[in-house]
Amino acid sequence: MNVAVFSAKSYDKQFLSAANAGQHELTFFEERLHRETASLASGFAAVCVFVNDELDAETLQILAANGIKLVALRCTGFNNVDLNAAAQLGIKVVRVVSYSPYSVAEHAVGLILMLNRKLYKAYNRVREDNFSLEGLVGFDLHGRTVGVIGTGKIGLIFAQIMSGFGCYLLGYDAYPNDRFETIANARYAELPELLANSDIISLHCPLTPETEYMINAEAIAQMKPGVMLINTSRGKLLDTRAAIDGIKAGKVGYLGIDVYEEEDDLFFRDLSSTIIQDETFQLLQSFPNVVITAHQAYFTADALEDISETTIASLTEFEQGRPLSNEIAAKQPATAK
Repeated sequence: MNVAVFSAKSYDKQFLSAANAGQHELTFFEERLHRETASLASGFAAVCVFVNDELDAETLQILAANGIKLVALRCTGFNNVDLNAAAQLGIKVVRVVSYSPYSVAEHAVGLILMLNRKLYKAYNRVREDNFSLEGLVGFDLHGRTVGVIGTGKIGLIFAQIMSGFGCYLLGYDAYPNDRFETIANARYAELPELLANSDIISLHCPLTPETEYMINAEAIAQMKPGVMLINTSRGKLLDTRAAIDGIKAGKVGYLGIDVYEEEDDLFFRDLSSTIIQDETFQLLQSFPNVVITAHQAYFTADALEDISETTIASLTEFEQGRPLSNEIAAKQPATAK
């Protein structure tokens, strides 16, 4: 089967080609898929896309007109796809239901350690032969309270790791996980209690209409002064302007994000020779207590192998006319990455 792979980087080519092992004819495009680039899919049976490709109704109509019958998401989240439009056009949509949850959970912990112990500052100082410890004071994680918003596979592993540091854990989830409260010093709480009592708050939940901007000015106002916020899930869970206001007011003491609400025009590209026009992002970068990574939390060899193998398996199921194990129903709620 001929498949157009969009937003393709060198690592996508490497891992997808290895998993494919010659089963399908994969053509890789560096371009993101959106209405202006959808015509590139002409002559293909399927497209393979990533988190920042835009599959709105207009793009899907162009794909359908060009003979596309399958959209294969090489990610878990699917809030970038108009599922109802796809269903009406007869286009099947599949995703990667799960991949190594350790990748994202461990990255969230890495952001915490980076911010707390000022590792980014210490690294740069030593490279400049500056061995002063001024301004590098951190705090013991042991005994601190960590709020975990979203206790699915990733949130659960994150909680287990933080429990290993000796933290107390407060969890919040619309669909509680029985395993969460089996972790030492972990219990569920209502969201206001979690916000008010957590020293660190980490987001591990999907982006849905209910969770969009759940961390807004009102939520931040309920938090402890100097709270650490971590987001490795979806950019629009966090109102960036509200976070900036919180940083300026001293309410937000640390911010670590791997996702950004307007990341589509920034992440996964080298913009080092350009002037970034996003003033909010530029302001965010200017704060010394903010660490930003470019949607790399999932980026381990283990996760890339899982993603590629699942994606190729879905393509094969479709080609052979078998039931699609990872098909997304039109009205199914979106999930985190």
